[in-house]
Amino acid sequence: MSELVLDVGCGNNKFPGSIGIDSNPNTKADVIANLDQFPYPFRDNSFREVRVLHVIEHVADVMRTMEEFHRMLEPGGRALIITPHYTDFSSFCDPTHRSHLNSFSLRYFGDDNAGYGYYTKARFREIKVHVRLLSLWRYMGFEFFVNQSRWFRRFWEFYLCYVIRGKVIEWQLEALKNPVGR
Repeated sequence: MSELVLDVGCGNNKFPGSIGIDSNPNTKADVIANLDQFPYPFRDNSFREVRVLHVIEHVADVMRTMEEFHRMLEPGGRALIITPHYTDFSSFCDPTHRSHLNSFSLRYFGDDNAGYGYYTKARFREIKVHVRLLSLWRYMGFEFFVNQSRWFRRFWEFYLCYVIRGKVIEWQLEALKNPVGR
C-alpha cells in the first residue's frame, strides 16, 4: 500500500508531506501540469489519498477528472473533494469556475447514480458528504439537520437551498476497484 498523498491544485498551501500538482508555476507544486490534460504524470494506483480542495469547480470535465483520480488511487484509496455549494456567492463570483455543484453531484460514481451509471466505469463509495451552510443557518442549528439525514439533505437541496443557502460541500470517497494483481 502506498503512503503517498496527491494534492491536486495545491497552490501555495500544499498539504504537508504530499506531492503537489498545479497548473500554475508560481505555486509550491512539485509537478506543473495542465489539470485538463490526461493522463496526469503518475502511474495507476500510485496514491493512498487524493486531496482536491476548491479545484473540481475549475476543471473543464468533472467526469474525466474524477476518472483520473480513480485511476491514480490504489484500491480503497480515498478522495477528499471540497467545493463551494452552488447556492453560495463564491460559486458564481469567480469567473474561473466552470461547474457549480450540489451535494448529490458526485452520486453518478456510486450505487445511487439515478440510472446514469453508464457515464463512467469509475466507482467510488461515499464515505461522507458534509454540507456547510452560511453562518446564520449554522448557528441556528440548521446545518446539523441537513447533514443528519440523506432524506433531509435531499429535501433541503430541492426546496430550501435558495433560502437557507449552502456554503461548502465536502466529500470523502473511497475508490472501488479490483486490487492490483487480481
